[in-house]
Amino acid sequence: MTSATHDAPALSTRSGLALPHTHVDTIFVDGAWQPSRATGRNPVTDPATGEVWGSVPDGTPEDVDAAVGSARRAFQGEWPRLTPSERAAYLLRIADEVEKRAEELSLTNSRENGSPVAESAGAAANAAGIFRYFATLAEYLEREDVRPFPRGGGESVVRRDPLGVCALIAPWNFPINLVIIKLAPALLAGCTVVIKPASPTPLSIRVIIDAVAAAGVPAGVVNLVTGSGRLGDVLVKHPGVDKVAFTGSTPVGRKIAAACGELLRPVTLELGGKSSAIVLPDADLDAMSAVLIKSSMRNTGQTCYISTRILAPASRYDEVVDMVTATIAAGKQGDPLEPDTVFGPCATESQYRTVLEYVESGLAEGARATTGGRAASLSGGLEDGFFVEPTVFADVTPDMRISREEIFGPVITILKYNDAGGSVEEAVALANNTEFGLGGLVFGADENAALAVADRMDTGSVGLNFFASNHAAPFGGRHDSGLGTEYGIEGLNAYLSYKSIHRKP
Repeated sequence: MTSATHDAPALSTRSGLALPHTHVDTIFVDGAWQPSRATGRNPVTDPATGEVWGSVPDGTPEDVDAAVGSARRAFQGEWPRLTPSERAAYLLRIADEVEKRAEELSLTNSRENGSPVAESAGAAANAAGIFRYFATLAEYLEREDVRPFPRGGGESVVRRDPLGVCALIAPWNFPINLVIIKLAPALLAGCTVVIKPASPTPLSIRVIIDAVAAAGVPAGVVNLVTGSGRLGDVLVKHPGVDKVAFTGSTPVGRKIAAACGELLRPVTLELGGKSSAIVLPDADLDAMSAVLIKSSMRNTGQTCYISTRILAPASRYDEVVDMVTATIAAGKQGDPLEPDTVFGPCATESQYRTVLEYVESGLAEGARATTGGRAASLSGGLEDGFFVEPTVFADVTPDMRISREEIFGPVITILKYNDAGGSVEEAVALANNTEFGLGGLVFGADENAALAVADRMDTGSVGLNFFASNHAAPFGGRHDSGLGTEYGIEGLNAYLSYKSIHRKP
């Protein structure tokens, strides 16, 4: 070991990794890795060190043509004509193959976007769980659906047909599972797909493609192209695409929605959020502390549904501020490849600068940073990483930018509501005073009272004293948080087209 690596253990750790995909020249089309037609390249940067460690082709419209053509031929072939149970068997094999690749998937993910391995280590198991859940819905697709005419005289046989070729466009914060929640239902439905990962995180999804190939999925059913946002635009508007599913920012989602509206093309959009955690006066703050990071700053705050606005009762405001501050300050920030790291870097330099701008705006508008509030200075090879200190802002008012806009970084805001007489009216009004509607939390000892508050929150998902996604329950946003749902039977239905065949019984 040289003196340089001895002084920089983060760099030493990375030099010893043997990941399956680093600098690559191929896309996945017709069941094989094939050379891209691209002349340009997109670098892959480790946000913890600032080191470029991989690269992929910056794809071309010709790459998209090849991938969509491959998917179209596969859709005209055997795949949609298999029984749902036969397709489910493929999903189960993919799940097994994904789990075999758990470590390389985790490490590739963490090097791409800085997710702590404590987070990314669960990606393979979660992805496998999604495939296995959707495999259980084969029976739903195979169930005969015959509906008598309400006035008699006939009946209708309702068929559920696959939509066709689907464009699956994923973000950089959870580059594996936010593809899988699209890929699994699309495949079970009988669709074929073209996947386009976010440009900062194009390598971990190649591990999933390896699993798909090892599972024996027929050629052309799953295809992968890589490139910038420009390539995503080409894919969205391609005449050979029948359906688009996108997870990402609300501004990009609006553009995709406009394009799909013009084309009359079905689209599912899972977009941004600015979710609130309502702390009821009887809340157990010790129990809240135990789930706070997972619920409000998961993945270094780079999670769409987390409740980054804490709405605390005036009667316990100082208690809540002290608890949140102590909990966040106790979380270790450092090398995401170390198993005890809680907070990693921002995923990209651009996001790092965006988060710092929000932190500065909060301070300028009068919020009080009780911990954090600046760029982090780390050593050991992490000096050039994109680290922002985990930050808690107290004395936040509803008009501040940090209270209204999605920051997507390690920043929590705490607002005060008037709970005189035990009222929660102001808390509910504050929670609903947003253009978004994706997640939410209610912390309270009386679960019936907490449920009553959750019912009044205008959002797609709410957790009572914790938050987690359920593969069997619909997940989707309201308002600026998106269109449509993923997970559950509802997520499968997003890849189906319906046909009614009317007949005399």
